[in-house]
Amino acid sequence: MSLRDDASALAEQITDLRHRLHQEPEIGLELPRTQQKVLEALDGLGLEISTGTDTTSVTAVLRGTANTGGATGQTVLLRGDMDALPVQEKSGVSYASRIDGAMHACGHDLHTAMLVGAAQLLAARRDQLTGDVLFMFQPGEEGFDGASVMLREGVLDAAGRRPTAAYGLHVMSSMADGGSFLSRPGATMSSSDGLVVTVHGAGGHGSAPFAAKDPVPVAAEIVSALQAMVTRQFDVFDPVVLTVGVLRAGTKRNVVPETAHLEATIRSFSPAAKERLKSAIPQLIESIAAAHGLWASVEYIEEYPLTVTDAVETSFAQSTVRELFGEDRHQQMTHPLAGSEDFSRVLQEVPGAFLFLSAVPEGTDYRQSPYNHSPYAVFDDAVLPDGAATYARLALDRLNLAASN
Repeated sequence: MSLRDDASALAEQITDLRHRLHQEPEIGLELPRTQQKVLEALDGLGLEISTGTDTTSVTAVLRGTANTGGATGQTVLLRGDMDALPVQEKSGVSYASRIDGAMHACGHDLHTAMLVGAAQLLAARRDQLTGDVLFMFQPGEEGFDGASVMLREGVLDAAGRRPTAAYGLHVMSSMADGGSFLSRPGATMSSSDGLVVTVHGAGGHGSAPFAAKDPVPVAAEIVSALQAMVTRQFDVFDPVVLTVGVLRAGTKRNVVPETAHLEATIRSFSPAAKERLKSAIPQLIESIAAAHGLWASVEYIEEYPLTVTDAVETSFAQSTVRELFGEDRHQQMTHPLAGSEDFSRVLQEVPGAFLFLSAVPEGTDYRQSPYNHSPYAVFDDAVLPDGAATYARLALDRLNLAASN
């Protein structure tokens, strides 16, 4: 049977795993129930398994046994993230979350099930593997930098040598027709930084603002000035996205508050823009506050770096998808996404590729589908075998390519 046939034969099994993961979502770096489900699914496959110390990660190594006469000794890394989001599910699916305030709204339950499926497919083909496969089951992608924790704990050295190539895959609940793969070489996803600002004034009576120092209009001016800065200080062809998601002040309408608080997310697409933002934003905010006789505390938080895929590895991954599923199943992305990924940290260490796979249900217009992170987001189980087959084929073919060179 072909790899796709074998993956299809696993559909019921990995769908069941995905549904069980979806019903018990866990958030952050501590995912004990998720970890246990993964360990049970990998049991009996003959993998070298280790778990994290500072997070409930699972690292598994599959040793290839193919006799090439000159074994490559190379390793390919496959990554799947496992954590959920603090979202109250409203999707209406029969296997909806049973945990109040938590949901797999970004499809990581599919990634986990796909990677387990790939481990099963490859374990049955260890005699075809001319090197080793490293499976990286990662917690804490959603804002907890779980990849950084796993790197610190030595995931890249788990096979005894660093990977030659690394591949990640992410499902989408919109963006393209269901079953479509998308990728691009170079900048694929933005970097992500955080901004936390408190404007400090002096409280007083709402009828006499002249006798106080009102931080509210200053905070409002800062919000507007940040948007003007993005459009006037940064090149439109090297864009910046800055969104203020928190704006909070006061307790009662006739009281001038002591402070006003705002928080923002900042996305950029080049190291130069990211570096400039770090100095330009605090300077702008502090100057505005000072101009009104107030002061502002500014915390600029560097989060995930730019996700940059290797041109050669991305071309290889695109060819692999086309060979598996046909030319029409892959689309070249014109622009990077403004979302961010901590798989970027792996790609800083190892050349690799990052693929998107649309999981829009059949018969649904992707343009009308709720986007990832929505409480209404739905991801189609039908893509699970294709994701598992893609992971497995990438590892098989990449190791064979290394053996032939």
